[in-house]
Amino acid sequence: MRKAIGIDRKRKPDRILHVLQQIDADVVALQEADKRFGTRASAVPHELIDGHGLYKPVEFGVSHSRLAHAFPFGERIESRLGLATRNLGWHGNALLVKRDVEVLDVEALHLPTLEPRGAVMAELDIRGAEIRIIGMHLDLSGLWRRRQVKSIVDHLTKRHRPMPTVLMGDTNEWRAAGGCLSEFGDGYRVAPTGPSFHSRRPVAALDRIIVDQRLRIDAAGVHASPEARKASDHLPVWARVALGG
Repeated sequence: MRKAIGIDRKRKPDRILHVLQQIDADVVALQEADKRFGTRASAVPHELIDGHGLYKPVEFGVSHSRLAHAFPFGERIESRLGLATRNLGWHGNALLVKRDVEVLDVEALHLPTLEPRGAVMAELDIRGAEIRIIGMHLDLSGLWRRRQVKSIVDHLTKRHRPMPTVLMGDTNEWRAAGGCLSEFGDGYRVAPTGPSFHSRRPVAALDRIIVDQRLRIDAAGVHASPEARKASDHLPVWARVALGG
């Protein structure tokens, strides 16, 4: 969502929410959801999300305080100075869920990289069905992308019980097959969403939704409404999935 700055160079967080309302997904993964500098506050204010009424942010209990790095009690100092802000996610990755979705567990994942990168995980109960969601924004370097995917898959295998899993986000992978996508192995499939970048003239399927074999992909695509084409340089991709291979 490029920190809510559209291709018209205007920061319109309400436009992001309008596009999400058009799609009406149960679960949303966002990238570049937090501002890059200062306290890295959410580019879409929590009050705006709350007032919109459709979604609630998944809270990961992490922060990017600009003073915490310099002082042991930086966050406390920042609060006293009136500078405290709430992040929406972790290294710009965020998850939104509809208000009737129950959040069972969360985790912020550190990824191997030369620059700050991460992924976020949430285990959810959606109307009686348990599902694990990973939101991610992979590196520009092909070598580091492969390492990051391997890290995520290994982490899920070693640390978490089996559960239907969806991974989604900006993979920065231009190839339709191979590259970092090969690190998912035979246990995962890429939803056929289509090209999402650049929003003016989509030619690359950088944004992907990847599901494990416990899930069936019933439909997938790119949301290309006039408002979505202005809201970011990437178009949103979507998939409708169901339990059962």
